[in-house]
Amino acid sequence: MHPNGYALGAIALWASLATLGVTLRHVPPFLLTGLALVIGSIPAWPLFKQWKVPPRTLALGIYGLFGYHFLLFIALRLAPPVEANLVNYLWPLLIVVLAPVILPNLRLRAAHVLAALAGFSGAAVAILGGGGASGAWSWGYLPALASAFIWATYSLWTRSVPAFPTAAIGLFGLVSGVLSLLCHAALEPSVALSGRDWMLIAVMGLGPLGAAFFLWDKALKGGDARQIGILSYLTPLLSTTLLVLVTGRAFSASILLAAALIIGAAIAGTRAR
Repeated sequence: MHPNGYALGAIALWASLATLGVTLRHVPPFLLTGLALVIGSIPAWPLFKQWKVPPRTLALGIYGLFGYHFLLFIALRLAPPVEANLVNYLWPLLIVVLAPVILPNLRLRAAHVLAALAGFSGAAVAILGGGGASGAWSWGYLPALASAFIWATYSLWTRSVPAFPTAAIGLFGLVSGVLSLLCHAALEPSVALSGRDWMLIAVMGLGPLGAAFFLWDKALKGGDARQIGILSYLTPLLSTTLLVLVTGRAFSASILLAAALIIGAAIAGTRAR
């Protein structure tokens, strides 16, 4: 499969994360993240012999999976969720513009910059069109920006550390999940989960917080980080569209405009050489 195909698979899975998160909003965020990450790592357990990675690589994995979700959940607590998500969706743009800095064999072309800006505009339209913006400043935007930076740099740095098998992502998820559960034990109240909660958490773990990470790693190892970053702008569009369908709302002009901007940016960016 072409690396962009793996990237699109991860993007499709991540598109369901917001809908699952809304459905499970009564579950404390660290508990939800910890359980989902641990469950997502289970398919890689039989391949534990491939988990032997240097400490630097393991630290990078924890930095990406745990650090990203930790800061994102802090942002969603301190800032309005729609605006915090908008700031968080800077990570595709950061992947595109930071790729030549972190990966010196890549060069940023004008087409990549224009496509990235168009894609971010589309992401903004999709998210703001789905909830609106208050325009008020909140300190929660800072951890949201930090989470975007972490995911962008994690995605790029996986190309600069010694090569490791994709199965090692299971180790990253397991350790990150355990750290999230420790945060839950220290910071959040205990809750009782229903059978439906466990089923949805399992879906989340095996999908957007599990298989998506393995697909993303395969994409980054074999693909062009600039193109993958631009394709990532499909995530807020698909996520918002799914929420519209699930909640029964009508498609708005903003969603259609976002689709045009994001799809156009993806086409332009992936054709740029």
